[in-house]
Amino acid sequence: MNYKKYKRVFLIVADSAGIGEEPDAALFDDVGTNTWAHTAEAVGGLDVPVMESMGIGELADIKGVKPVHDHPNAFSMRLREMSNGKDTMTGHWEMMGVYTTKPFVTFTDTGFPKELMDELEARTGHKLIGNYSSSGTEILVKLGEEQKRDNSLIVYTSADSVLQIAAHEETTGVKELYRCCEIAREICMKPEWYLGRIIARPFVGEDKNSFKRTPNRHDYALSPSVKTDMDILKDNGYMTSCVGKISDIFNGAGVTKTVKTVSNMDGMDKTIEQVKNDEWTGMCFVNLVEFDSEYGHRRNPQGYAKALEEFDVRLGELIKVMREDDVLMITADHGNDPTYKGTDHTREKVPFLVYSPSIKNGKYLEEGASFGDIGATILDNFGLAVESPLIGSIIKEINE
Repeated sequence: MNYKKYKRVFLIVADSAGIGEEPDAALFDDVGTNTWAHTAEAVGGLDVPVMESMGIGELADIKGVKPVHDHPNAFSMRLREMSNGKDTMTGHWEMMGVYTTKPFVTFTDTGFPKELMDELEARTGHKLIGNYSSSGTEILVKLGEEQKRDNSLIVYTSADSVLQIAAHEETTGVKELYRCCEIAREICMKPEWYLGRIIARPFVGEDKNSFKRTPNRHDYALSPSVKTDMDILKDNGYMTSCVGKISDIFNGAGVTKTVKTVSNMDGMDKTIEQVKNDEWTGMCFVNLVEFDSEYGHRRNPQGYAKALEEFDVRLGELIKVMREDDVLMITADHGNDPTYKGTDHTREKVPFLVYSPSIKNGKYLEEGASFGDIGATILDNFGLAVESPLIGSIIKEINE
């Protein structure tokens, strides 16, 4: 395996931790949003010494965080999103070079159209209940007992382009739930209902006080429309280990290893395990979803702040076991300002912090034009090139 400087790349996405409005934020009704800064302001300041030492304070005015300019082992910069959208798939795909011009359809504020629901009900043979945006755990409390009693299907969405179906494993059965989700996937290939993902959400338990989701979740996602940077790595024999929901986001494309997680801390545990295992070369691509799912969408700045501080502690643990030829990259896929109106994602730039013991000339870098700069820089480290029509420019300082 060839590499210029780093044998292993650890790319961690703090899901939704944006750092200020994009130039076109007005088109998304997101003017003035800043997930990092407003979270800090809401709690009187953040305590994130590890990321502070990497230069996060240079990227925005973050209460409690000093703008450290002397960080020789780390680069700090912001990246803009070139694609049209502010959802999970669009952001992650762009990191791996995919330029999305038409955003995926979302039904966050309205629920799914009657025509879609009628067709899904007729073809599955189940009564449908729900049909609104909700947390997956909260909707089980509200509708789980009704679903279990009637063998109906709980249909719900989120701020992402997704249709989720929840059903009890004993009442409905996992196989039947999967069958219904396959029908939903077929229906939602229509242009007017073109959703990024259909997700089966089986659960167990006797009543609303004991319902819990099971590991039998199954995603029916769209694959990227083109070969991605991750495919290029895999095709050239490099490891592409995906921690969290990364494999689901890419529908398995370009993935050599999948590691499921149940929380941010579990994700960090499993990432640190991979740092300690030196028997591979390539990329470990990590998504930590709770920033977004538990605190951003629920407009909970206190929870968001606590999650950022806990993440910072775990980064300190990870850094201690890194090798000289490892590199750590920390970024986000969009914003989700927990102090903003509504419950939707926010159209924001993202931070990009790059740390390695072997970096000696770390500094603040000018803003990048695309999340695709991440994938292009990773490919360059392994002596590979971005292939058309993928986007992204190499951040040369990182690999020098």
